Amino acid sequence: MGSFSIWHWLIVLVIVMLVFGTKKLGNMGSDLGKAVKGFKDGVKGGEGAEEEKKDQAIDVQAKEKDKSGS
Repeated sequence: MGSFSIWHWLIVLVIVMLVFGTKKLGNMGSDLGKAVKGFKDGVKGGEGAEEEKKDQAIDVQAKEKDKSGS
């Protein structure tokens, strides 16, 4: 009684498909996939932006050093 068998899950799946329909479930799945992809890109972009800022700071320091040295 504590765990559900495969038949319980199949019945739940059929009821969900009848209530929402397969098209709406497909749309929700694709929206969820896009959200996860966007989140991953955002996390990767945040790390890349920090490195880019460091590179820009080094470039600015190098240019300032060249101007003062010339």
